[in-house]
Amino acid sequence: MNKIIIVGAGFAGLQAAKVLVTSSFDITIIDKNNYHLFQPLLYQVATAGLSPADIALPIRNIFRSQQNLKVILDELVEIKPQFNQIRTKNNTYSYDYLILATGSELSYFGQDQWKKFSLGLKNIENATLLRSKILQAFEKAERINDDKTINKLLKFVVIGGGPTGVEMAGAIAELSKNVLTKEFATIDTMATQIILLEAGPSILPTASLRLSIYAKDSLEKMGVEVKCNTVVQNISEFLVSTNNENIEAGTIIWCAGVKASLLRNLINIETDKIGRVFVNDDLSIPKYPKIFVVGDASHVKDKNGNPLPGLAPVAKQEGRFVAGVIKKYVLNDKTQNKFYYKNRGYLATIGRSKAIVDFGWFTLKGRIGWIFWSLIHIYFLIGFRNRFMVFVNWVWSFLTFSKSARLIINNKNEKNSS
Repeated sequence: MNKIIIVGAGFAGLQAAKVLVTSSFDITIIDKNNYHLFQPLLYQVATAGLSPADIALPIRNIFRSQQNLKVILDELVEIKPQFNQIRTKNNTYSYDYLILATGSELSYFGQDQWKKFSLGLKNIENATLLRSKILQAFEKAERINDDKTINKLLKFVVIGGGPTGVEMAGAIAELSKNVLTKEFATIDTMATQIILLEAGPSILPTASLRLSIYAKDSLEKMGVEVKCNTVVQNISEFLVSTNNENIEAGTIIWCAGVKASLLRNLINIETDKIGRVFVNDDLSIPKYPKIFVVGDASHVKDKNGNPLPGLAPVAKQEGRFVAGVIKKYVLNDKTQNKFYYKNRGYLATIGRSKAIVDFGWFTLKGRIGWIFWSLIHIYFLIGFRNRFMVFVNWVWSFLTFSKSARLIINNKNEKNSS
C-alpha cells in the first residue's frame, strides 16, 4: 500500500486527504494543531461575533470513520528526499508521496519588531488575544476620566486594505457603533475612531474598481476613515508613523501581508521573495517528482502570469488536483498534468448586511452580496455543528444587533495606554 504523508491540515491538505482517503492508500496527516481552522472567519472571532469552536473542528473528528488515515500532532523539522523520509520533532516517517501544505504566516516585511506593537490575525490564539485587546480598550476607557486618554483608547488603526483589513475595520465599527452603544454608562462608543490604512491607491485591489469604490464608501458611512496611498514607515507602542502623518492609537492591528512557511529551511528548493516554492506544472518540486507543494506555500501563476493569491478556493483546487495526480501515478498513467485555476469569484464583507462578490462577468453588492457571502461561508464550513452555530449566531446578531462572544480571556488588567 502506497504511503502518503500530508503535512498541514489547512484547506489544501484537507482537500487532498478527502480525495485520497477514498482509495487504498496509507495516509498520514501531520499538523502542529489538532484542528482544521476556517481562517476566513477569524476576524469574527477577533471582533466577538463567533467563538473559536464555531470555526474549527478536530482533524480526527473529520476522518473518524476512515480506517486508512491517521492523524499525528507534530511539527515538521526536516525533509530527506534522498531517503523518501521526513523528520518531525518526535519521529521519522517514510513516504511514497509527500504533500506539503504548510500554509503561510504573518509578514511584517522585514520589520519583525513591529509585531510587538501590532497584533496580526492568522490563528485562533491571535484572534482571541485581539478580541480581548479590543474589548479591554472599552473597559479601560470606561474607568478613566481623562478625555485625551479615552480618545486614544477608542482609536483603532487597521493596517492593510485587503479583505481581512476591510472586514476587520467594518466589524470593529459595527461592534462599537451598533452593539456596545447602550452598554457603557460613561463613554460614548459611537465616538470610536477606526482608521484603515492602505499603501496602494484603493482598498480591495483584487476586486473591480467599481466594487472597491463601493466598499470604501460603505466603510466611510459606517464611520471608518479610509486612507489610501498611505505607507507605514514605523510602528511603536501606540504610534503608527506613515509617509503622511503620525497616528496615536490604543490598538494597532496588522492585516497587511503574509509569507509562506519557510520550506526552504527544510529542503534545498527555490522560492520567491515571500517564501513560496516554485513548482512544476503538476505542483511537484523540481528534481523531486514525488513531493508536492500546495496552497499558500506554492508559487503558481495564473493565466496572466501573476502568482495566484493565498485564498481558500485556490488551496482547495490545488489539493484536489494533486490528489488526482498521485492517483494517476499509482495507476502508471503517463498523462501530462498541468494545474489550471478556475476562478470562483472574489468575496469580502464590509459589515452588517453589506458585502461584495466579484465573478468578473457578474458582480453583487450590498445586502444581496452579503446573503451570498454568508451562504458560501456557511457551505464551506466543515461539520454540521459549525454550520448550524454560525448560522444561528449570524441570524441572532442581525436581528438583535448583539454579539454573543464578548469574552475577555486574556485579562491581565494591562496598564492604561496613556
